[in-house]
Amino acid sequence: MPDFCAAYGCTNARSLQTRTHGITFHEFPKCSERRRQWKRALRRDGFVANDRSLLCSEHFSNEDFDRTGQTVRLKAGAVPTIFNFPVHLQRPVAPRSTTTSRRAGENLPMDPQQDQPPPDIAPDHQYAFPSSPKALKAKLDAAMATVRKLQREKSNALARVRRAKKNMKALLEELKAKNLINEEL
Repeated sequence: MPDFCAAYGCTNARSLQTRTHGITFHEFPKCSERRRQWKRALRRDGFVANDRSLLCSEHFSNEDFDRTGQTVRLKAGAVPTIFNFPVHLQRPVAPRSTTTSRRAGENLPMDPQQDQPPPDIAPDHQYAFPSSPKALKAKLDAAMATVRKLQREKSNALARVRRAKKNMKALLEELKAKNLINEEL
């Protein structure tokens, strides 16, 4: 029985052709809350996901995938966001009400597929301080904790490199002592 993508208007079916195009298929989550998020994102009235319901990789952003192994997997918490909805299923975008807010929206670079700001733009203004000193202190403490964590990771990585070099030198010396390699090697 062929497997099809459950998204509205998507015609992708699991086949050799879609696999060669790099399209992968992913089952609906078992967790009821995440399954509900996926169903809400589909915007299909009366849709009931079963154990064989699938969505293809074209409905997820690249950041949602873990491609470290041989199998392409979705990261925990990934929710489909890329759809090509017809007009009656699209959510209306409220127009900007003031001249300043309209101008600000025009200057903001947008992700054309999602009509949202790109994820690298900070959610708060970088030039404005939080309203209270406590909030500023909390933000500073969080940033300092991140810096300490990254410094620890860096020193651990450097220590691993030093140990690997030391082990490699010891191995080469041992092979030379046993006359298994010569100076050219």
